[in-house]
Amino acid sequence: MTAPLAIAAADLFPNGISHYAVGGVLVGLGVVTIYAATGIIAGASTFLESTLSYASDQRRFQQYRASRDWRVVFTVGIVAGAAVYAVSFQGGGWTTDVQWWRLLGGGILVGIGTRLGKGCTSGHGVCGVASASPTSILNVGIFLAVAIGTAQLVQALGVAP
Repeated sequence: MTAPLAIAAADLFPNGISHYAVGGVLVGLGVVTIYAATGIIAGASTFLESTLSYASDQRRFQQYRASRDWRVVFTVGIVAGAAVYAVSFQGGGWTTDVQWWRLLGGGILVGIGTRLGKGCTSGHGVCGVASASPTSILNVGIFLAVAIGTAQLVQALGVAP
């Protein structure tokens, strides 16, 4: 019985699972650190909104103004971490075959979904589910269903990067 499971795991994770496990531990440690230090649940969409408070006077962005400085450091850390990884392990180059306009369109759709879902996968998926929030559990179920459906549709249509 373990042989089919090993084959399925090899198909799903051809490069192994260790880097996923390390990434998960690092995300968990980051969430715990932010919560322990500030009492705030670490959702990335909130961090983006607080960063936008520097450039916009809209009320929705100003609600996080009092705590925006450390949130900006967090946001910059996400981008810097990706850059350090790209330079260290990917030779510093672009690491996807997906066209820039598809990435931009996907980013816009994710942003819209984040607003509709009142949070992002980091807030709902990591923090909300861990705290047994019914809203977060529902949202994560919707995230997964839409992602699986989209992946199946894209594959059925034969869309390539």
